[in-house]
Amino acid sequence: MAKTPCPCGLPAPYADCCGSIHDGRTAATTAERLMRSRYTAFVVRDAPYLLRSWYSATRPRDLQLEDDIEWTGLEILNTTGGSPFHTEGTVEFRANYIAEGEPGNQQENSHFTREAGSWVYTGPASRAPGR
Repeated sequence: MAKTPCPCGLPAPYADCCGSIHDGRTAATTAERLMRSRYTAFVVRDAPYLLRSWYSATRPRDLQLEDDIEWTGLEILNTTGGSPFHTEGTVEFRANYIAEGEPGNQQENSHFTREAGSWVYTGPASRAPGR
């Protein structure tokens, strides 16, 4: 997957894009980059990364990824805050998939915050801590 385009939709190869975030060579500098890296983690089935990039107060103990879902594309619909200069942000996205031969999508407005200086996912914006 080193030379294939990154599933997140950016033009860089996976190894230089989300792959470098997954393996810790780089960090997500914005909430949107973290969202893209988390989507890609679902595509490549990297549950440990998904747990590491989840806010400690809302992180589940474990995460079982469904084997029968093929993620087929990510659309970023809107962002608020989440820049390198912010401490919080939201990213509204639509993730497309095929399950049991049928297309579908998951849409969410996700909330992100910084924990120990790094961007982390807290949950849906409507249920974010302190909201």
